[in-house]
Amino acid sequence: MSYPPHPPYPPVPGAVAPLVYPHPIAPPPGYAVLAVAVNRGPYIVPAPATSKFKIDGQSVPIPGEGTWYMAVAPGQHDVRYTDFMGIPLITTALVAHPGAVHHLSFRFGGWRNRVHDGHGTDVTKFGLWSNYSIMLVTFAVVGLICCGLLVPVLGAL
Repeated sequence: MSYPPHPPYPPVPGAVAPLVYPHPIAPPPGYAVLAVAVNRGPYIVPAPATSKFKIDGQSVPIPGEGTWYMAVAPGQHDVRYTDFMGIPLITTALVAHPGAVHHLSFRFGGWRNRVHDGHGTDVTKFGLWSNYSIMLVTFAVVGLICCGLLVPVLGAL
């Protein structure tokens, strides 16, 4: 009795991190190049220093703000920045074509985090509010709860 051949094991995610270059590179044969521009944001600690850049769930070691270049396989990719706990800050999708250079600009802003392509078009699938926006909403809610509950109690005394 013969058995059908087993499919090969899929590669282990995270085994080999893509190389990141601070200068433009030529696309390797059969690959595309992803050019990622990242700003520091309005934060005291730059957003790229505290966040993780991921392509298809695999962390890519981008050292910080600036423009970075890396070779990616052609096809559909999920590209995102996450915070240190893995919560997505900005997500987008990219269809990489062999031999092409694809530009993405991740912009950490005062109100919203967004990603734009090389033509300036907003291609954000998900953009979390910035830390400042979340802080303002939190303070407003806490202020309403505290002051809204304390005023009637203090008024009754």
